[in-house]
Amino acid sequence: MKVKHNKKRNTAFLYEVLVKELTDAIIDKDARRKNFVSSLIKEAFGPSTVLGKELEHYRALVETTNLELYLAEKLLQETKMAHSLLDSKNVFDTQTKIINKINKALSKDAWNTFVPNFKSLATVAAIFNINTPVKQRILHEDTLVKMMNSPEKLEENKLEPIDNIVYHSFVKKFNEQYVELLKEQKDLLSKYIASFADNGLELKLYLNEEIGRLKEEVKASLQLEEVRADENMTEKTKKVLNILESFKNATPTQKNISKVLNIQELVKEINS
Repeated sequence: MKVKHNKKRNTAFLYEVLVKELTDAIIDKDARRKNFVSSLIKEAFGPSTVLGKELEHYRALVETTNLELYLAEKLLQETKMAHSLLDSKNVFDTQTKIINKINKALSKDAWNTFVPNFKSLATVAAIFNINTPVKQRILHEDTLVKMMNSPEKLEENKLEPIDNIVYHSFVKKFNEQYVELLKEQKDLLSKYIASFADNGLELKLYLNEEIGRLKEEVKASLQLEEVRADENMTEKTKKVLNILESFKNATPTQKNISKVLNIQELVKEINS
């Protein structure tokens, strides 16, 4: 008998639902909703949590491509072994808690979230499910090994990192409201959204480098003839430098991120 896939019990799908909800909250500037969802992501999918560990097992299998056949088979077996060591009751109970919070605090419509690689996530879930019949499991494993062995990164089979998942939805709406984003703006937005899952570590590292770059670019603009000849432009340029300097010890808030996005646009115009 074929085991029916329950997407609410698919840890990777749960994660995708919350990421989409977080994206919508940021776009809608709904601070209450954003804070609730980001807290829920940290609570449920932190690196030390059981769902965080299970999510990594999903990623290990679905993100991988272009492996030699024997390595793909070895990765599958090792990941299955690691997954079997997880506390299944803890996984189930934590999923139940998250499902209930989504139903009560968010919306049941969240379960209609479109996930391009849903079929691949369902395949991995079937492999991890001890109730999946042997024949069915073997067929799923064969499909997954072929995918990991494939030299092409098929979008429908690829579990993208959080920044890429969010990118398509967030950037599209941002572009519609403002302008076509620069590469550095896309990178910053991606890191900002991803920061809700990793406590902002990667975002802070990125900002340190990016703000340093922007400061150098803005300082250099003070030497431009157009700026030096215009007292007002010189004053405003110095104000931009002060803003960048103030970010040194500041928390990366949405307001600060917006300022950096604007300065990135300014620097692009200067260089043009």
